[in-house]
Amino acid sequence: MSRDCSSTTCTKESCEGCKSKEKGTGISKEMANGYSEIKKVIGVVSGKGGVGKSFVTASLANQMAAKGYRVGIMDADITGPSIPKMYGLKGAAQADDQGIYPMITENDIKIMSVNLLLPKEDAPVIWRGPVISNMVKQFWTDVIWGELDYLFIDMPPGTGDVPLTVFQSLPIEGVFIVTSPQELVHMIVKKAYNMADMMHVPVFGVVENYSYVKCPDCGKEFKIFGDSHIEEVAAELNVPLVGKMPIDTSFAEAADAGTFGQIDNTYLKDAYTYLPKALEE
Repeated sequence: MSRDCSSTTCTKESCEGCKSKEKGTGISKEMANGYSEIKKVIGVVSGKGGVGKSFVTASLANQMAAKGYRVGIMDADITGPSIPKMYGLKGAAQADDQGIYPMITENDIKIMSVNLLLPKEDAPVIWRGPVISNMVKQFWTDVIWGELDYLFIDMPPGTGDVPLTVFQSLPIEGVFIVTSPQELVHMIVKKAYNMADMMHVPVFGVVENYSYVKCPDCGKEFKIFGDSHIEEVAAELNVPLVGKMPIDTSFAEAADAGTFGQIDNTYLKDAYTYLPKALEE
């Protein structure tokens, strides 16, 4: 919906042909830090928490870094940050008059998270929505990202302040939606899709996590959360199914140990093929 639009009940259909839409979003994008040159901004969202969104974000970042791209992760889940822990980052980010410097992982991914600005990693963030939204903007305007080919944004679950801020204020190319097999979650996925659609943000595809667990002895797959319906949901939304990932304890162990930078998530090995626009120079 455009800032120039007075309607509070915009839908995709009602926006078609609207003069306000023809002007663009009407909301000016925030300027990145003067020492940053970021080519493509990619969001990772979910309509519900606990589906492995940060895991997918980190997997995508690892994949593109391994291909030789310059990669960063903005941990925009301000009240529930997990990215620094996954990569074993400790201590405080440094800053000077030019801005804030992201920390760098062993596999050369630049990271910025509120946990890198707090006195202790377990200190709670008890902030209201506008303060959280402003922090996300500062991660864009005040952080010296340098030259990046990709900046992945790990967003909090739901369709609240942070996704709205990112969609409106940052030059985001598109998003991946992460889900799990439960039918309820699929309903919420549609909410995430519809929000992106209403904000005119492309959805590159959906990723299903926790699809099954494989027996280490016989190799049989067990669907712990029931049968998946993700193919039907993806077809209904007309978006690609990027991958279906099992419950894999080695991934959780790597995240707990701070060694996720060493993980090569082969279940998402073709994810980059769903980003043709993001691969254009």
